[in-house]
Amino acid sequence: MTLKAFFPALATSALVALSLPAFAQTTTTEAPAAAKGPNVKSSATGSKGAVATFAMAQDLYTLGMANKDALTVLTAAKLAGSVEVKEVERKKETKGTELAGEAEGKDLPVDAAVMMASAKELAGEDEVLAGLVEDAMVEAGRGRVGGASSTLSRLPAGQTDTWEVPFYGDSYAELAVVGDGDSNLDVLVTDENGNTICYDVSWSDKIYCDFVPSWNGYFYVTVQNNGASRNSYYLMTN
Repeated sequence: MTLKAFFPALATSALVALSLPAFAQTTTTEAPAAAKGPNVKSSATGSKGAVATFAMAQDLYTLGMANKDALTVLTAAKLAGSVEVKEVERKKETKGTELAGEAEGKDLPVDAAVMMASAKELAGEDEVLAGLVEDAMVEAGRGRVGGASSTLSRLPAGQTDTWEVPFYGDSYAELAVVGDGDSNLDVLVTDENGNTICYDVSWSDKIYCDFVPSWNGYFYVTVQNNGASRNSYYLMTN
């Protein structure tokens, strides 16, 4: 389970009032009667998968671009390109007042193709690095690993998205918020009883969270845009 610093305003959000629809499945891990504790097994772990790989690629890309390091950016591009991501629709509610005069922001977060192009530009006339980039471009897309799904949201400054995401009990759950770098995103993940599972208020728009639910349930991912520009981000899950 990943726990990070949390912002109090969202901690008291009234997510508890949301009802919990039934899961459509043949075998279930039911919630204990009158369960009020967090829907998470604190001692349980799992193997990080495609969502973690894509999130790591984003962090490496940010580091590589900050240091103008072609090799780090290339590594990020190869990691991002190794993940097959399926686009899905999810239930979302957006609240808040859009800030007047906000900057437009980018349309999409950085993907493997953009990372690769950045690596090529940083390599410049370095023949060794340029050769590595060319080889990676030829290999791009081969043997990609599935297991990640994403939904795009273009969140205006000053507004908040709340997503409803189901996870099965006793199964390793991964989720990430991957922004476009235009503004700070604060993130809170709660269970159906309003218990905090993960949270982040760092000056970042790239957050990763993993945990193992104790029972089948819906989780609520609240994403708050605290910047002055629209942020186009992916909500990703396994």
